[in-house]
Amino acid sequence: MTGARLAAEEFLCDLGESVPPASPEHWDDILLVVTELAANAVQYAPGPFALRMRRTFDGVHVTLRDTNPTPPAPRSFNPRTGGGGIGWHLIHALCDQVSVVPDERGKDVHVFLPW
Repeated sequence: MTGARLAAEEFLCDLGESVPPASPEHWDDILLVVTELAANAVQYAPGPFALRMRRTFDGVHVTLRDTNPTPPAPRSFNPRTGGGGIGWHLIHALCDQVSVVPDERGKDVHVFLPW
C-alpha cells in the first residue's frame, strides 16, 4: 500500500509542476483513493497489484489491477463495530466515475478524479 501511495505522490508532484491542481483538495482526494484501492487489493486479492495513473483532459485516471476477478461491492459501515466497509463508499463519493472490468485473471478498477 505504501508503495502505491508513494508512486501516486511522485506522479502528482511531476504533474503539479506543469499543471497545478484546480483545488488543493484534489491532491489529497487522489492519494486517499489510491490508498483505498491498494488496501482493498491487499485485503481481497491473492497476489500482486499494479497501479497506473495518467492525466486526462480534466483530471486524473487511476487504474488498479489486482488478481481477484470479483468486483468490489459496498458493505454496511458501522462505526461502533469497526471492520471496514467505508472504503468503496469513499471511492464513489470522491471520484467522478468508477468502473470495474473483470477478466479471468483478475480485474481493473478504473476511477477518474478531478485535478
